[in-house]
Amino acid sequence: MPRIDHRLNDQLRPIKFTPHFTTYAEGSVLIETGNTRVLCNATIEDKVPSWREESGGGWLTAEYAMLPRSTHRRISRRQGSEDARSQEIRRLIGRALRAVVDVDKLGARTLTLDCDVIQADGGTRTASITGGYVAVAIALQKLIKAYQIPASVLTTPVAAVSVGVVGSQLLLDLCYEEDSAAEVDLNVVMNGAGKFVEIQGTAEKTPFDQETLLALVALARQGIEQLLAQQAELLTRL
Repeated sequence: MPRIDHRLNDQLRPIKFTPHFTTYAEGSVLIETGNTRVLCNATIEDKVPSWREESGGGWLTAEYAMLPRSTHRRISRRQGSEDARSQEIRRLIGRALRAVVDVDKLGARTLTLDCDVIQADGGTRTASITGGYVAVAIALQKLIKAYQIPASVLTTPVAAVSVGVVGSQLLLDLCYEEDSAAEVDLNVVMNGAGKFVEIQGTAEKTPFDQETLLALVALARQGIEQLLAQQAELLTRL
């Protein structure tokens, strides 16, 4: 059974990064994965949460929101930024980025990553992580080049992708229609060293076996390796 957008089962949607998309953020990128578009802005402030003041280090946190017409129907601004799903996703993004940024080397600074979904067609959380890393790297490179923080503050890149079982087929990088029909759905986050940061997965109807899980993880790894390569190629040019 062919996919809706005629991709191969193990093929990513077209990926596009537009760096410096906004003027004022320390790091900014628009990531497009197929019809999903997420604006990622990284802000660095010379302050830390009160519970980090004695540490001498900094902090990294993330925000996530669906803009009102990012979907087929209008989402209210309050619902888009404060519902339980948005809170869960922003925590995931924060964990993923803190896994590759040594906050103890930031100094007394807080890095806030804002991920705003302009258009949603599946994979908004994974796109936020993949694009968010680029925005964070751009922001931190400015401090690194000014010798304000060490280059080792960035320990490794990170990227994420969705995989699933749809109609008994294993698919990479699900669009909305595929995600809605998936019997199994996983979101996989990996770093540049090939280690897993987080795996979120569920069976929508019928439980799945270990063989399927391992095959999905292997498929996700294949996709993430391509995303990491595209991140590296972009950041090398900046």
